Amino acid sequence: MASSRLKYLSLGVLVFQTTSLVLTMRYSRTLQAEGPRYLASSAVVAAEVMKIIACVLLVFKEHNYSLRALNIILRQEIIQKPIETLKLAIPSGIYTLQNNLLYVALSNLDAATYQVTYQLKILTTALFSVSMLGRRLGIYQWLSLLILMAGVALVQWPSDSAAPAAKEEEEPSTGFIGVAAVLVACCSSGFAGVYFEKILKESKQSVWVRNIQLGMFGLVFGLFGMMAYDGERVKESGMFQGYNKVTWAVVALQALGGLVIAAVIKYADNILKGFATSLSIIMSTVISYFWLQDFDPTGVFFLGAILVIMATFLYGYEGKSSPNPSRA
Repeated sequence: MASSRLKYLSLGVLVFQTTSLVLTMRYSRTLQAEGPRYLASSAVVAAEVMKIIACVLLVFKEHNYSLRALNIILRQEIIQKPIETLKLAIPSGIYTLQNNLLYVALSNLDAATYQVTYQLKILTTALFSVSMLGRRLGIYQWLSLLILMAGVALVQWPSDSAAPAAKEEEEPSTGFIGVAAVLVACCSSGFAGVYFEKILKESKQSVWVRNIQLGMFGLVFGLFGMMAYDGERVKESGMFQGYNKVTWAVVALQALGGLVIAAVIKYADNILKGFATSLSIIMSTVISYFWLQDFDPTGVFFLGAILVIMATFLYGYEGKSSPNPSRA
């Protein structure tokens, strides 16, 4: 009974985190407010700081709230093992790029289209798992990847619905930028995820310590990107220009959401993760249509979304019987 409750709780957490992050990020990037809009690059930096603080507190808790033990473990695992720490620079830089790309994608795509298209990370993760970890995929998994590609292609199929001339002129360029950002994010997510999994398997370090190392490099890369891309605006109006409650909600969801998922994912099997993805896509579609009102679904979109959901379940089903299940 307790195990069943934990499964349903993990399902709820997965759906809430995935859906709320996408919707709040989309809302924050399209919200009409007075003054300048917040800088996406600064939000990435703020999320990294929040993530480091959260992971330090988790390590502190793991060692019975002992400051001395915390100091020893951080010194031993981070400072005294520079080579091990430097290994995290590669995935950290890629994750930083990915986080910035998600803001670009959701500034140019509605939440529903983004959610479905971003499932291509299953394809990229599978391909990198085969090439980097030597993982073998079954026939159903390869079939699911083909269905996934077909579904995403249908979701991106041009709509013939009538629209104002101004909107028609604007949509192709913004839509292309959004889709391109999602595709690059999918590739970076697949590579960084598999690379991080390989590092975790080769060491016995705590996953929270590894996340501190990732956050340290992410903070450095994020600051560099912010100053390179938005340096002038930061000097003029500060790093936190345009921030409001919605912005801080996005930062918190981006920083803490992944850590919450890491804590509950052990209770969720692949079928449950498939349900979570499906519910998240459905909720994003409904809320985008009724609340954000930036999405007009078509029959082709629904067909593509159904294919993506089917592919998610098919890939997860095969993964359940595999000795090396896919990474969350």
